[in-house]
Amino acid sequence: QVQLVESGGGLVQAGGSLRLSCAASGRTGSSYTMGWFRQAPEKEREFVAAIWWSGGTSVYADSVKGRFTISRDNAKATVYLQMNSLKPEDTAVYYCAAGPSTRWFFVTQRTAYDYWGQGTPVTVSS
Repeated sequence: QVQLVESGGGLVQAGGSLRLSCAASGRTGSSYTMGWFRQAPEKEREFVAAIWWSGGTSVYADSVKGRFTISRDNAKATVYLQMNSLKPEDTAVYYCAAGPSTRWFFVTQRTAYDYWGQGTPVTVSS
């Protein structure tokens, strides 16, 4: 089992920035795809960003491309999501997830991931 714990969420004004962190523990290894998803009230959980296990390749949802950056530090077993130019529509609970690298082709889908954190809330005021 792998445990994931998100942190760094909070309340910010539109145009501001936040950096989310996701720390992994348990039976961790470096060969995991790491992803970020978010879920707004009364909405389905949606893909935000993902990064390959070596950190050299990443994928972003169109809604956040150019504003958000995903990165990882395997030595610290931590993945980050830097969020800039935040908009009210970014308000949601943000979840990190881990899945085997063999499912990389499906990184935008929730079914590609085996482990999920509890989420950290982000609220962007207008």
